[in-house]
Amino acid sequence: MTELAADCARCAALCCVAPAFAKSSDFAVDKPAGRPCRNLGDDFRCTVHEELVPLGFPGCVVFDCFGAGQRITQETFGGRDWRSAPELSGDMFAVLPVVRQLHELMWYLTEALKLDETRRLHPKLRAVLDETDALAASPPGELRGLDVDAYRMTVVPLLRRASESARSRHRGPDHSGARLIGRRMRGADLRGASFRGALLIGADLGEADLRRADFTGADMRGTDLRGANLNGVLFLTPSQLRAAVTDGDQP
Repeated sequence: MTELAADCARCAALCCVAPAFAKSSDFAVDKPAGRPCRNLGDDFRCTVHEELVPLGFPGCVVFDCFGAGQRITQETFGGRDWRSAPELSGDMFAVLPVVRQLHELMWYLTEALKLDETRRLHPKLRAVLDETDALAASPPGELRGLDVDAYRMTVVPLLRRASESARSRHRGPDHSGARLIGRRMRGADLRGASFRGALLIGADLGEADLRRADFTGADMRGTDLRGANLNGVLFLTPSQLRAAVTDGDQP
């Protein structure tokens, strides 16, 4: 089974080199694409990993490659890396966003397969999961030529159907794509609500009932989830939880 969680020990720190980022509330410095972050050590490990947030790098904490980094390093390039084989760097960096998006889709498909309500969709979900996995295993040249955005749009309708099936018993409010920055919804009954692609930055969902609420692609930076009922919540990724304020955080 393809790993869909990051294993940095088996990656060549691709996320610390390939992407560009601009100085902002998420990153303390500007970094152009293809240049190693100033905090990257010779061993491909972050030298300030335990202090990323106080040093101004919360964007690093919430980034998730869904296992794409180690797959590219170990499988696509056979364990080679951009330092020892710099001629590979262009391909390695170019395929990271492609494989990452494919692995993200695979994560959603895998989550959809866990839902009893989607049983009728399971054959199609498994077929698309296998197809996406096969695409992610393509050689570098094919990955670079893949229109991953177009492919994503062929998968999204199936994931929407899975969400609708899971939310059929309690169809809550539709906040898809809504700007809910700072919105106070503490203690609300939001069972089966859709927050797909919503901006929930700094929103208060504390003590809300979020069973079977769909958070696909929602921006959860600073979202207060303390005391919320997250049992059976849909498509809430580990990186979204890291971006939010949860019961495991200090008040």
